[in-house]
Amino acid sequence: MHKSILAAVALTAGFAATSAMAEMKVGVSWSNFQEERWKTDEAAIKAALEAAGATYVSADAQSSSAKQLSDIESLLGQGVNALIVLAQDTQAVIPAVQAAADQGIPVVAYDRLIEDPRAFYLTFDNVEVGRMQAREVLKVAPKGNYVMIKGSNTDPNADFLRGGQQEVLQPAIDKGDIKIVGEAYTDGWLPANAQKNMEQILTQNDNKVDAVVASNDGTAGGAIAALAAQGMVVPVSGQDADKAALNRIAAGTQTVSVWKDSRDLGKNAAEIALALAGGKKNTEIDKVQTFKTPGGNDMSAVLLTPVPITKDNLGLVVDAGWITKEELCQGVTGGPAPCN
Repeated sequence: MHKSILAAVALTAGFAATSAMAEMKVGVSWSNFQEERWKTDEAAIKAALEAAGATYVSADAQSSSAKQLSDIESLLGQGVNALIVLAQDTQAVIPAVQAAADQGIPVVAYDRLIEDPRAFYLTFDNVEVGRMQAREVLKVAPKGNYVMIKGSNTDPNADFLRGGQQEVLQPAIDKGDIKIVGEAYTDGWLPANAQKNMEQILTQNDNKVDAVVASNDGTAGGAIAALAAQGMVVPVSGQDADKAALNRIAAGTQTVSVWKDSRDLGKNAAEIALALAGGKKNTEIDKVQTFKTPGGNDMSAVLLTPVPITKDNLGLVVDAGWITKEELCQGVTGGPAPCN
């Protein structure tokens, strides 16, 4: 009888947990949907929430920090139990974190740091992404003039990446093997802005550029367009494994894209948001670590592991279902496997 009672209690508790999860509503504030990858992230978040029986609601700030604040206010007004925030401006969004905290609503800082210890930080190891980018470019261009095309100056990831890049390049700089002849932030991470920056740097250096360390695939695409206009092909890095970038790697116009499988990031974000909404503390999340922010704050964080994709391991993204062979190899003849 005792076992029967325990079983009944466990069953009742299970029903209660399922019911509570089904009543959960998670709000996601996106900075924008300009880049291909955010649609993949969104699909992963929605799938994980739906699998748990929770509800997904969202808003697109359309690259406006002011709109993002009003978006989050609206999401809070809809009675969300947790917030996932991809910050447009990681400082400007802090009042929204305060508003959520005032209501006891947990916040997951998604992919981009929000300098507030009340938020839970979920991202890939962006310093390591920067190292990977620089390593792969340096392998191909161990000497010469380098250009650094950085991300947005409102996104801390831009400087995390740049720090990792510098770690790898510094010994070659100290030896005089390479020289950084141009460096620029890319407003809003927009490819068009990256292209303009690259055009200006090429003009300033009479096209004497041997390599470009670009911080994501969008900025890489802008830089490559500027190079192509001058009939130039040099090693270029990126990240996110955008389909266009992977195609450029197969075609030989981009050297590396650091793959941060946003399906994993989105799934983790949904699961962490639900755990926090269910009463777990930031420090109780699985695989949590302490992250020291540039402002000196300690934040609870989960950092996922990225993978550099080059012409030598393109099969990884095809085998993982990230891209089809047809998409990868479009317009490519005699390229690397699996396009040969």
